[in-house]
Amino acid sequence: MDQIKVFAPATVANVGCGFDILGLALNSVGDELTVRKTETPGLTISSIHGAEYLPKEPEKNVATVAVQALIDALEWELDFGLDFELTKKVAPGSGLGSSASSSAAAVFAVNSLLDEPFEKKELVQFAMMGEKAASGVAHADNVAPSILGGFTLVRSYSPLDVIKLDYPKELYVTVVHPQIEVKTSDSKKILRKDIPLHDAITQWGNVGGLVAGLAKGDYDLIGRSLVDVVAEPVRSMLIPYFNEAKEAALNSGALGCSISGSGPSIFALTTNFEQAEEVAKAFSDLYREHSIDAIVYVSSVNPVGAEVIS
Repeated sequence: MDQIKVFAPATVANVGCGFDILGLALNSVGDELTVRKTETPGLTISSIHGAEYLPKEPEKNVATVAVQALIDALEWELDFGLDFELTKKVAPGSGLGSSASSSAAAVFAVNSLLDEPFEKKELVQFAMMGEKAASGVAHADNVAPSILGGFTLVRSYSPLDVIKLDYPKELYVTVVHPQIEVKTSDSKKILRKDIPLHDAITQWGNVGGLVAGLAKGDYDLIGRSLVDVVAEPVRSMLIPYFNEAKEAALNSGALGCSISGSGPSIFALTTNFEQAEEVAKAFSDLYREHSIDAIVYVSSVNPVGAEVIS
């Protein structure tokens, strides 16, 4: 096989209380990537569609940085090159794991071209290097669900231990992306460096409750646990009308609502498509009322993650 085209989904990271450890994959949006073998060794990026301003230098683009980490881990040298054609459908700075989608797609595609020297879960460690290039931190809460699908938990970063979680298949996700950009690196700078013990205890309890609620299909427990007392109180200040959007989602029947990743996107979980559509309408009406352009997605949870499309 000399060419492959893959899809890697956008993601919701943190999922409320799970800062840098929880994530879920979306069905409705993601990045597409075509990788071709070339005669000249090395990595090249021939084109980027949808975000032409992103760097094409292999040492700067998250996709090729992640792939280089994979290649460095191999026990043999490649006698051919790899060229990348990326179609960005996840906007950078959206809070939907844009860099993660590109990194996940890249390592999944190259691993497939090389006859899968690594298991799918092992690809997370390489995609994390793309995240490090983007934000300075090698976090896995976006790349793990983008590669593996479903809900994922990063139990440990040292050593890396990623767990796929059970969850009710009826869950739906509604996401609103106000058309402003929030850089992950900037949003991390405003976070508190120290957390009061009572806040840490609350957050730990909510993470445990959310994981248990997902496993048991206990919607009431999921809703009670979708509370973030660490990042949301600070990061929400960067998102226009966040509190109003959250109130509108809850009034429309959402189990819970919080910031997707570092924002500005906001997500809400619901138990069915009809409720998800109600939340979508509430989000759209709110931002239209305030003359702010916003894109709204309604999605089930993607159970597959990165996959070959041709």
